[in-house]
Amino acid sequence: MERIQTDVVIAGGGVAGLMATIALAAEGLTVLCVDPVPPVTEAAADGSDLRSTAILMPSITLMERVGLWSALAPFAAPLRVMRLADAGGEENGIREVADFTAREIGQEVFGYNLPNWLLRREMTGFIAKQPLAELRTGVGVSDLLVRSDHARVALTDGTSVAAALVIGADGRNSFVREALGIGARTTRYGQKALVFAVNHDLPHEDISTEIHRTGGPFTLVPLRPEGAQNRSAVVWMETGARAAELYAMSDEAFAEALNARACGVLGRLTPASPRRIWPIISQTASRLSGPRTALIAEAAHVMPPIGAQGLNMSLADIETLLDLVTTARSAGKDIGTSDLLARYARARRPDVALRITGVDLLNRAAMTEAQPLRNLRRIGLRALSGIGPLKQAAMHLGLGAR
Repeated sequence: MERIQTDVVIAGGGVAGLMATIALAAEGLTVLCVDPVPPVTEAAADGSDLRSTAILMPSITLMERVGLWSALAPFAAPLRVMRLADAGGEENGIREVADFTAREIGQEVFGYNLPNWLLRREMTGFIAKQPLAELRTGVGVSDLLVRSDHARVALTDGTSVAAALVIGADGRNSFVREALGIGARTTRYGQKALVFAVNHDLPHEDISTEIHRTGGPFTLVPLRPEGAQNRSAVVWMETGARAAELYAMSDEAFAEALNARACGVLGRLTPASPRRIWPIISQTASRLSGPRTALIAEAAHVMPPIGAQGLNMSLADIETLLDLVTTARSAGKDIGTSDLLARYARARRPDVALRITGVDLLNRAAMTEAQPLRNLRRIGLRALSGIGPLKQAAMHLGLGAR
């Protein structure tokens, strides 16, 4: 049996786990990140994650701090305008538009959008160059034993790892969370999201457009062009039955349904990648920490993909934990104490609760089929965009203000 020692073990090599690895290693800690599934780093490969992530400016600041952003910036599409469009009339067409512009709150951009598969490619390449970080794929956590002065982590390849701190970043069905006996409260909406990329006739002009009719939002998020070809990522949320029907359609039938749902906002849309389908839930862990362990990202919280809150909330977890750990380490203190982890949980719990509640309400409003409620949603959108201080507050909140 191989026995090794490190400062931090991270379970989960998704985008959040990779980011936590990079951030902690950049601050001088030794980090081992493990994931049973090797990351797929090409869009056309089987199992590739065709979602994209809008990385908002507070998260960009974190990436700049740890030296990652320069590797990602060449591939990033700027997000200057967040456009909400209501198409909830009796006829399928946009009847109300509200633009939220970064310059209204003194920002050049809200953030940047990148494909998830590309994030994994660049982040794994970055980790390979960091002497204090190691990524082991094809290996997971099989057992977790916490002692007073360290945690002992057993890996599926027989390796035993001693660490001061364990981070659970292993997804909504987190092994680490379950090993600690931490429950989770889950809300199921009966929805799924179709995710894919499209080419389109008209330039997106750095505008992310979210169209509300029924079933959930339909969102077009800018991607960098390929040559002269305009491109966007699509997140199309629908009821489970309708999503399954769309997923099973022929390419021709799907293209027609897609263009009807998009209401012509970017001209003709042409699917430019395979479709992927994801279940939509909200989920919150009953606790965000345990003995020598912190839960981050989807091990701690899951929400529908609305308003670019999901990964950015995960990166806020990482930044909070990073600040606490580096402060303790610089003072020569243990980085895995119950006091430090309780402070992490206290700092994150209110923000997690606020954002999950807000996204839940937005999703339910977007799902509604009743015409009177759709009309009320339109009135609310008009009021939000028409009251300057309220509009600015909403933008600041969306960027991460607490």
